[in-house]
Amino acid sequence: MMGAQPFETIVAAHHAEIFRYLRRVTSRTSEAEDLSQETFLRAYRAYRTLTPEANVRAWLFAIATNLSRNHFRGEKRRRLAYASAAVEQRETDLEGPESVALFGEARTLLETTIRGLPLKQRAAFTLRKMHDLDYETIGQSLDCSAESARAHVFQALRKIRRSLDGHEFAHMEPSR
Repeated sequence: MMGAQPFETIVAAHHAEIFRYLRRVTSRTSEAEDLSQETFLRAYRAYRTLTPEANVRAWLFAIATNLSRNHFRGEKRRRLAYASAAVEQRETDLEGPESVALFGEARTLLETTIRGLPLKQRAAFTLRKMHDLDYETIGQSLDCSAESARAHVFQALRKIRRSLDGHEFAHMEPSR
């Protein structure tokens, strides 16, 4: 039985990261909010069954990944909408409207490509490259081996590179 750490400290320590992960996987803030709430609701219900040596972070990512997988199964129509949804324009440090436009174009292509990846590849890529998890933890979160997790990240990177190849973006250097 777990009990050594109050559940509120688990939520405080991991909620922001789980939310960011779900935001990247779903591409929608409202759905990420709903799924992160559901993640912690399910975690709370199962918390007493955790062993003290359990990797709580990997366990929470696994719950979040399973919920997002179920969400996508039930929302196939929305998945197509995500691919064409407008990407939020974030401020950049680049000078000039041309640089900002080219940066935005490259970013839109990258985000559309990531959203189009199969769920396990998208999740593995996000956990590795944006949350800096090791392959063992990613494997635990995705219910696969560390080797499979590594393969999912590799396949995702290959597809991303293939998507970006052939797209020429002007040099994104500030004008002098």
